[in-house]
Amino acid sequence: MTSPDGTQTGSAETPASSTDANSPVDASRYRRLRRWNAVMAVIHFLQGALMVALASPVRWPITRTRYEFDPATETIAPISVEWAEVTLPLLVAGFLFVSALAHATIATLRYDSYVAYLERGMNPYRWYEYAVSASLMIVVVAMLAGIWDGGTLVALFGLVAVMNLSGLLMESRNEFAREDVDWSPYVVGTIAGLVPWIVIAIAIAGSLTASGGNVPDFVLYIYVSIFLFFNCFALTMIFQYRRFWRWEDYLFGEKTYILLSLVAKSLLAWQVYFGTITSPV
Repeated sequence: MTSPDGTQTGSAETPASSTDANSPVDASRYRRLRRWNAVMAVIHFLQGALMVALASPVRWPITRTRYEFDPATETIAPISVEWAEVTLPLLVAGFLFVSALAHATIATLRYDSYVAYLERGMNPYRWYEYAVSASLMIVVVAMLAGIWDGGTLVALFGLVAVMNLSGLLMESRNEFAREDVDWSPYVVGTIAGLVPWIVIAIAIAGSLTASGGNVPDFVLYIYVSIFLFFNCFALTMIFQYRRFWRWEDYLFGEKTYILLSLVAKSLLAWQVYFGTITSPV
């Protein structure tokens, strides 16, 4: 649209991103992002490989709850029985490998599509990856807190997946620059994302009460540190849509997400490694 003075003004069809992939400066920025994704793929993959190679094969049970009849008392009561086993190092390596695959795909097969999405102020690949990797992370944190019931773990996985897919919906519904941002997906995602942390906190509190405070310190450190990092992702989205400081530039927000993802996953992986699955010397 052209203003009365002859200058070009924006319209409802103007993407939220202020970049232009065809300009030399922004093309260079996208190339740097491509390299950064490639580097992140390598870093995540190497950490996952180290986890598999170095960690002891600690196996944890997954339980399920069922009713059992007690003939002595003629009552029916729920009991927990072992359902399956998971190898903890593989579970931890899993979210690292998922991230490695996502970054490698973005840097190669889906690079052009990635740039096109960034131009529109969104990145669906990020949310698809988080829906799996972050959900695996919450399962690991929950198991460390003593939640081994399979049904509960599936529910926690699903809630975190919903939280991240709400991020995708948030970007999709607010794709174009406008003042009236629709925050409803953000609110839904926040509620879904908080529930797992409340459930895990209840489990930790129960363990602290039953043991007289005898819960491994690293479990508490993991809970606090990963909870804080999860909230940093939520703050990043707020900063982006409030156009706060450098987050007004969508690509700065993209870099922030990438960095937060690396640090959060690395922090959880190595806290778990040194806390529970360090190979004997």
